[in-house]
Amino acid sequence: MMKTPLYAQHEAQKARLVDFAGWEMPIQYTGIIAEHNAARTRAGLFDVSHMGEIAVSGPGAGAFINGLVTNDIGKAKPGRAVYSPLCMEGGGTVDDLLVYVLGEDRYLLVVNAANTEKDYAWIREHAPAGVAVENVSPHYAQIAIQGPKALTILQTLTKTDLDAIRYYHFVQDVADIPGGPGIISRTGYTGEDGFEVYLPWDNAPVLWEALLTAGTPLGLAPVGLGARDTLRLEAAMPLYGHELSAQITPLQAGLDRFVKFDKGDFIGREALLRQRESGDYTRLVGLTLTDRGIPRAGYPVLSGETIIGTVTSGGQAPYLEKAIALALVPARYTEPGTELAVGIRGRTARAEVTALPFYRRG
Repeated sequence: MMKTPLYAQHEAQKARLVDFAGWEMPIQYTGIIAEHNAARTRAGLFDVSHMGEIAVSGPGAGAFINGLVTNDIGKAKPGRAVYSPLCMEGGGTVDDLLVYVLGEDRYLLVVNAANTEKDYAWIREHAPAGVAVENVSPHYAQIAIQGPKALTILQTLTKTDLDAIRYYHFVQDVADIPGGPGIISRTGYTGEDGFEVYLPWDNAPVLWEALLTAGTPLGLAPVGLGARDTLRLEAAMPLYGHELSAQITPLQAGLDRFVKFDKGDFIGREALLRQRESGDYTRLVGLTLTDRGIPRAGYPVLSGETIIGTVTSGGQAPYLEKAIALALVPARYTEPGTELAVGIRGRTARAEVTALPFYRRG
């Protein structure tokens, strides 16, 4: 298995390591509940160096990317990070990613670890002459710090005014960050305020240790993939392979606001238009269990005795202290308050359709 540059740090902190998309990654350090609540109430530190980075540059690179993704990057200026699905002609999802606008016709695409090679091949296949596409993942480490105290902790390590960085914006070439120069991005995958820092691969331990030194007195805790998943579930953020896939479109996943039909043509536009106009497709909903039980991905969703859908992600929400799930169901069952049920190991547990996200920071 591949290892991130922070592997030695995870071993030293006695993390439980697992295979994740071919990477040996920490699933937890002290425990999922404690790590989850640290990120919600204080700050969490995440190794996300397994994520993929793809550089796209050259004359026409912006127009090319705008024709690939469903969101509109045409008006995004340097310093802007844009979230977008990436679709196939039939509307199914290749991946969801972040587009960092580095400069005129210079972009960095950050993609899911399990999809890096697939995405790289897809983008290269569609690139016109003159547009360079390079898998630069080996050059980048990525560390995230998330939570109410994230800004305070990270600010001790740089003179860059972090409070001035707006949500889904970034600054680049930050020279004074430990392990830098790096990119500091006000983004994340937890539902909390926080930052993701990109820096040279071999320099990641310098920043990790500096953050722990600065943040431990304020309650900063390393967080593994287990709590990363429960955090994003509470925040109702999609996970590729669960809420998005080659068979699940962005419209089904409730990502309509990231599909800009009026920007012009993009791959999958016609199929998504047909789907939207028909209205006949399953849609993502939140479910809160009102009976005891833990919903898991793949469990059936029922109305009465009839199976109407499938859980895409589910579990016990540590901060909310309730069992929750995301599920795909027909449109007529999506109204909040609708009573449904989840099949759990031969029995049914009552559930109620809940407005998303389950958790929204105050």
